[in-house]
Amino acid sequence: MEKAQIKVMDNGSLKVTGDVELIDAEGNLYQTKKVFSLCRCGLSGNMPFCDASHKGKFESCVRAEKILDE
Repeated sequence: MEKAQIKVMDNGSLKVTGDVELIDAEGNLYQTKKVFSLCRCGLSGNMPFCDASHKGKFESCVRAEKILDE
């Protein structure tokens, strides 16, 4: 089975790819596709999914810390 992937998009959403289950705090299952985006800015009208409301209103470019081999 291939690993699911979550990609942090610059100035945007969390892009989820792969076979995952998305559930709310009460354990209810959301219907998803193999690729979907989760809102990171809090502006979406379709939470927890991204609807591109962030465009021009949200900035965040994060990077994982690079680990150098010794």
